[in-house]
Amino acid sequence: MKRFLLIPLAIVLVAALIFGGCARPAPEVPEEIRVGCVASVTGMYSGMADGGVFGLQAAIEDINAQGGVFVEEYGRKLPIKLTVLDNESDPIKAGSLAESLVLQEKVQFLICHNEPPPMHAPVASVAARHKIPHLTNVAVMEPWLAMRAEVSPPWDYTWALGFAIATPGAPGTIWDKPGYTIIDTWKEELDLFGDQTNKKVGVFASDDPDGVGWYHLFPQALKDWGYDVIGVDKELGLFPMGITDFSSIIQEWKDNDVEILWGNCSAPDFGTLWRQAHTLGFQPKIVSAGRAALYYTDVNAWGGDLPNGIGTETFWQPQIETYAAIGDTTPMSLYERWLEKKKRPLNVAMGYGYQVVQVLADSIERAGTLNADAVLKAIGDTDMMTMYSRVKFDQETQFARVPLFLGQWQKTDQPWVWECPVVFSKHDFLPATGEFLFPIPYE
Repeated sequence: MKRFLLIPLAIVLVAALIFGGCARPAPEVPEEIRVGCVASVTGMYSGMADGGVFGLQAAIEDINAQGGVFVEEYGRKLPIKLTVLDNESDPIKAGSLAESLVLQEKVQFLICHNEPPPMHAPVASVAARHKIPHLTNVAVMEPWLAMRAEVSPPWDYTWALGFAIATPGAPGTIWDKPGYTIIDTWKEELDLFGDQTNKKVGVFASDDPDGVGWYHLFPQALKDWGYDVIGVDKELGLFPMGITDFSSIIQEWKDNDVEILWGNCSAPDFGTLWRQAHTLGFQPKIVSAGRAALYYTDVNAWGGDLPNGIGTETFWQPQIETYAAIGDTTPMSLYERWLEKKKRPLNVAMGYGYQVVQVLADSIERAGTLNADAVLKAIGDTDMMTMYSRVKFDQETQFARVPLFLGQWQKTDQPWVWECPVVFSKHDFLPATGEFLFPIPYE
């Protein structure tokens, strides 16, 4: 009888050992998700950070208003805490600041809006070294991928968004259509008005990875379309950043009757070039300036009527008809929040910033954890609609393209004087919002 009484007791003891002694404690629930951003809050790229950081913060506000991001591992939502550090538009400072975010602020993820490729490179290296997922918009694909191919260790912890200069989308991909390269977007102005010029083109760019990428890709495309590119054999128009005297370049364009100007450089450099062009009486009929003419604060700093008629690639717009946002936010309501806070015209970088946060939050939720490798994999698996566009990454390049439009700076009756409507669009989800000025009006 005693033997049978001992059997249940033994079972109880074994069960206690299994379910008591071997049970894992519940994971400690963190108070927040810590996210860091190194941005050009001041300096030559501050126009980009002005809208970009606003977009990051707006998306985080929308997420936190709903309680945060649901993380399955903890069975609850966690708010996002964003820490932004100013690199002063200096890529050397960007790396040390990213280290500070990782080591001092203990951020779990690094993000950024669109800035030129060299600004992201040091952060990507920090992310690789510390195995921190890094999600960013590097603007231009070709220079970024060229830089990425040369680094060791590879930037495997960075997934990037941006646009291509001339490389077409691979057949069968969502980018295998017009409107995803600078070349086919800018070509619209030549298709409509090129025959009303002498088809002589000057190409300019700053001698940095971003500018060189544009300078080497533009001339061949222009030649293929039947245009005469002046001086490209001796790299006329390729100049060091910060140069103050463009007179010899401008004079050669003028002597060769250049009527079209295409290029890429910083806003301050183009402002200097364009001011001297006016002084020397150089008046091309079409001018498109990548990077330089993206943002109001930059073009307004040129002074006078210098922005009038300058074309540029442009991005997210409040009139976008196909989108997915957070909560009740729409593209137009996001723009209205900007107007209320900043009292300035549209800065398209806010759409980029909002998009980056959407992808990160969605990836964390799909991963169900804050584990870096799990979230990194989820970022790579992303296929979602955002405030700006659909995001789906190419696995080899870890890059996702965004759609492009052509904008042109024109006078407005608003207090801020200058606006940049979309004058050409190849996308049915955003019709043009203005008409192209041709030729550029000079007064």
